[in-house]
Amino acid sequence: MIMPLTVLEKSVNKRISLLLKDGRVLEGKLLEFDEYMNMSLDETTEVTAAQEERRLGTVILRGNNVVSIAVL
Repeated sequence: MIMPLTVLEKSVNKRISLLLKDGRVLEGKLLEFDEYMNMSLDETTEVTAAQEERRLGTVILRGNNVVSIAVL
């Protein structure tokens, strides 16, 4: 099993996709993170369950909202 912090370490300055607890998907460039998986993303796009998309720009995200992480 791959640990989430290991994935994040290898993904700094790369685009990632995050599935959130509420069903939204955020895609953006990972700028930084901490040991609690709190993250800051740049050039972020949000996709809702209804496939609506909107640009968010820079986002600071609390780690306990993340269900899964994928490197794009």
